[in-house]
Amino acid sequence: MVACILIPGFELQSALRDRPRLALKPAALAPLPGTEPLLGPVTAAAEAAGVRPGMRLGEALATCPSLVLVERDAVLVQTEWEQIMRRLEDNGFAVEPVEPGCLYFDTRGVERLYGGVTASLKRALAAVGSPWNACAGAADRRFAALAAAAIARPGQALVVDDQRTKEFLAPLPLTLLPLEAGRREELENLGIKKIGQLAGLPGSAVAERLGPDGRRAWSLARADDGGKAGFNDPAGFNDPAGFDDTKVTARQPATDLAERLEFPEAVANELTLRRALTALLDRILARPERGGREIRKVALSARLVGGGSWRRTMTLREPSGERGTLRAALGPKLAELPAPALSLGLELLTLSESEGRQLALVRPEGEELETRLRDGLRQVRARAGAGAVATVVEVAPWSRIPEQRALLVPRD
Repeated sequence: MVACILIPGFELQSALRDRPRLALKPAALAPLPGTEPLLGPVTAAAEAAGVRPGMRLGEALATCPSLVLVERDAVLVQTEWEQIMRRLEDNGFAVEPVEPGCLYFDTRGVERLYGGVTASLKRALAAVGSPWNACAGAADRRFAALAAAAIARPGQALVVDDQRTKEFLAPLPLTLLPLEAGRREELENLGIKKIGQLAGLPGSAVAERLGPDGRRAWSLARADDGGKAGFNDPAGFNDPAGFDDTKVTARQPATDLAERLEFPEAVANELTLRRALTALLDRILARPERGGREIRKVALSARLVGGGSWRRTMTLREPSGERGTLRAALGPKLAELPAPALSLGLELLTLSESEGRQLALVRPEGEELETRLRDGLRQVRARAGAGAVATVVEVAPWSRIPEQRALLVPRD
């Protein structure tokens, strides 16, 4: 069976671990800087006062003037989540993380070890730790397991039999399906508020009215093969064809390669930050644990003035172990820092399997220049936007007005 571990409001719980008293008061996760002012997860006291996740900030403060906004800490969230996954792996669970607070594992490898599905889920919850208020669900399909975990009480393990999957899903609300709020509201206006009601509709009618996303949600509601969706789609069920709702792909072991540079005072100058990035690259590329393997996925993080943190991950198009390539890829990310940094960190998330690549004996003439030009254009686009690089295209060379003879067209 497929099992799901769900920790509701994981980001907020992580931020409140050092402030347990605040967890008893009306509090909510603050919106990300530069984004729409919508609240994140909220505490039980805030919910009792009328504040809901996704509520606009102004409306929430008007509803509950004593509401405390908790700053997001991306580095802390990732650190806590990694520790949870490692505890699960130490207990024999091969996990597939989806996002912080949600993961899957296949119970077939541990049922014998712990004496059944329910016992395995209880052992997994114990490995996560009771302070996290985690929930567990298991079923033959990922979505059903996710739905079971979503309605389970904290610390509860809920197992859904395959023969009763449709019966189990039927009375659940549409909020469990990966539908946009507008589509969900459209269905509710038509009197469709339960998953079972959606499952009873003709698939062609749903696809015509709601499009491909609606058709996928309909397939999930019917517990059909090939459904591709999840609880607010954290599991990436909306991926293209090829996704199997009955399988779990365990992650590769963590690399444990990270470096951090502390600044004597807060730094906001981009040039200084780029030099610090270069120093971090020199350190991490010299680590013997890397074993000459090239880097496929890397994370850049920073501790910010006033509390909180910032973190960005990047998957390279081609694995590389060259400092210049990594610096060119990560450098533009430093411009996204929302506040001066107290420290800068670099972490290697995924390394390639091979230790090198086969090079040509003689490079074709002009290839090096073309490669450098392509890399330069890619850097410009990453820094200034997709429309920063353009090509001159003649449209009316016969015109007497110079401005009408050619156009600047964004280059692919």
